[in-house]
Amino acid sequence: MMKKHSCLFLITCFITSIAFAQNKPLKLWYDKPAAQWEETLPLGNGRLGMTPNSDINEEHIVLNDITLWSGAPQDANNYEAYKSLPEIRRLLAEGKNDEVQQLVDKNFICKGVGSGSEPFGKYQVLGDLKIKFNYADHSIPQNYKRELSLDNAIASCTYTLNGVAYKREYFTSFNNDVSIIKLSASKPGQLNFAIDLSREEKSTTIQKNGELQMYGQLRSGTDIGGMQYLTKVTAKLTGGTLSANGNKLIVKNATEAIIYISAGTNFKGPDFKKNVDGKLASALKTPYVNEKAKHIANYQKLFKRVSLNLGTSNAADETTDKRLISFHKNPNADKFLPVLFYQFGRYLSISSTRVGLLPPNLQGLWANQVNTPWNGDYHLDVNVQMNHWPVEVSNLSELNLPLAQLVKGMVKPGERTAKAYYNARGWVAHVITNVWGFTEPGESASWGVTKSGSGWLCNNLWEHYAFTEDKNYLRDIYPILKGSAQFYSDMLTPDVKTGWLVTSPSSSPENSFYLPNGKTASICVAPTIDNQIIRELFNNVITAAKLLGKDAALAKDLAAKLKKLPPAGQVAKDGRLMEWLEDYKETDPQHRHISHLYGLYPASLITPESTPALAEACKKTLEVRGDDGPSWSIAYKLLFWARLHDGNRAYKLFTEIMKPTLRTDINYGAGGGIYPNLLSAGPPFQIDGNFGTAAGIAEMLVQSHAGFIELLPAIPDSWKAAGEVKGVKARGNYVVDFSWKNGKVINCRIITSRPRKVKVKINGKLKTLNAVQA
Repeated sequence: MMKKHSCLFLITCFITSIAFAQNKPLKLWYDKPAAQWEETLPLGNGRLGMTPNSDINEEHIVLNDITLWSGAPQDANNYEAYKSLPEIRRLLAEGKNDEVQQLVDKNFICKGVGSGSEPFGKYQVLGDLKIKFNYADHSIPQNYKRELSLDNAIASCTYTLNGVAYKREYFTSFNNDVSIIKLSASKPGQLNFAIDLSREEKSTTIQKNGELQMYGQLRSGTDIGGMQYLTKVTAKLTGGTLSANGNKLIVKNATEAIIYISAGTNFKGPDFKKNVDGKLASALKTPYVNEKAKHIANYQKLFKRVSLNLGTSNAADETTDKRLISFHKNPNADKFLPVLFYQFGRYLSISSTRVGLLPPNLQGLWANQVNTPWNGDYHLDVNVQMNHWPVEVSNLSELNLPLAQLVKGMVKPGERTAKAYYNARGWVAHVITNVWGFTEPGESASWGVTKSGSGWLCNNLWEHYAFTEDKNYLRDIYPILKGSAQFYSDMLTPDVKTGWLVTSPSSSPENSFYLPNGKTASICVAPTIDNQIIRELFNNVITAAKLLGKDAALAKDLAAKLKKLPPAGQVAKDGRLMEWLEDYKETDPQHRHISHLYGLYPASLITPESTPALAEACKKTLEVRGDDGPSWSIAYKLLFWARLHDGNRAYKLFTEIMKPTLRTDINYGAGGGIYPNLLSAGPPFQIDGNFGTAAGIAEMLVQSHAGFIELLPAIPDSWKAAGEVKGVKARGNYVVDFSWKNGKVINCRIITSRPRKVKVKINGKLKTLNAVQA
């Protein structure tokens, strides 16, 4: 086809008469200040984060830097561990899993305290900025409103007090890489406030030359010093005066005040103090209007790539917290909240990671504590992977690259771990990692020996290639994939009962089962997730080796071992997919992890078309697991149902995750939900629920894992009336635009970088179309 023509198929006319409600701005808004942190609005530029509460009398803004970690590099490998392997494998072959668990706890875990303290470390809050206002009269404020614009990545707060209209504007600049707060009053000289900067521990704050300077060094748990940080705060005024009172900045009688926050750590080198000063100086020289405009332009280069409309909405234009409540009562009336939540997920991705830095952790980058839940680290048995599931399909492909860099840093430590515990080549990582490259097993056998983490990470890395077809990238990550495959290849051992090549010892992430003797255990041989991940990884390495023209002998060896692996899934007597190689009874039928469905998502080993019996077994597994759980678990179930092409069940899971909550306790079971600021609750706050749900919404609308692009594979009845998607990505480096009416696609355009044909499933029929060359 000619370069700029659309791909035409069943219906050649383009329907333009559909009216969409989602043309209005994408924003979260409220009519009162945040009463707790889970109501504050998250801002971030991929490095710096802040969450203002927009209180009228005392503004409290929590500050973050994604690189601020306690701890230090360590070697917690037990280099004698591999000597226990023969005994462990013998006992497992004899069905003595409970005895094995004791042996693993003794000889096959990391040395030291593991993730319990330093030097493993934790992601920590940077500090607290407080602005205490002084008004001439303390009458009741009127017309209060605070909001977060997803279109511009700017938060604001407005109210009227004593006849004066006050406004606050907040953003973490995508231009000069500082955080900025602009305060203004409608009448001259009405801004009077004090600025205070502090941190709970390991901090010193001083005032010098009109700046607040906060610095410190975190614990490392080693003989070397921990991470250092520096934060500087200053203000530029229109009218009024800036002075100091102790370690506070005092603003009197100003009409406008712009507060600048520059921060950094020595994570990337010794020049961080100079960088903090340089960024602050540059921002101060840039007129506010220019800074704001460049911030918006740089942010929108990513955010504006995708638009989504789900049709007209009958919902009232309520504040976001009230809208959540209304949606939970009547989800079919509100077509806009799913759009808002999906775009909020994209916003969070853009805001919490940046090429050249770190991927989003369990908190994204928004921690409000020194002791973050679960260390705010990177969990490798679903969580960090889920954080990245929406980025490719949502046209934010480059935001996968920080994860690839993190994994690169795990290879050398992972090689030591592979040798120490398994006497194997290649590299391995288990359940948890940090910015220091921790790859050892965790400190408890019940969860710590799971070794699918490194293989699962390789799925994320491969997906970036699958979506972009960037051969230079593939060449770059190939040693990572190869090393991971070499590890699994070396550690596979023949199973005495079946003859299959199996992992031993292993476990299905964080789950346990009953033995015939009535005792329980987690340690096992060849859990289903291992078999699926290894199968997928070997196939990907074989494909990559062929594409790159290398390692023919390795590819041949992996292909031979593929034939000896256990199947991607086995069906139990009750019709469910087996989680373990043997049909054990799980200790918790509603367990939050559903790792044995990895082959359904994110992998493509199980599909309704190619493996209908296994797909049916997945359905029965999900029925028993139930629909509740921590938010990330609900999101994963949503994704499974989308892959099973059940749009109504997927939408039910979406409504389940959107239930309002303010809980902040540690939760491992039912009871997830969404906070008023739309961040997901485990509880407590974990960002993976946001990202998993965003990925799930995209998966309901477009899929491309089965060798073709499928439009509306799992659309719920609630969205069928009319809708439109523009800018989403499909594997093969395609951009997809399409619209629908009454559940039927009426127009589509598949955009590619080179002329070629593409298979597209539209309204149930597989078509071969000409893609449009961009």
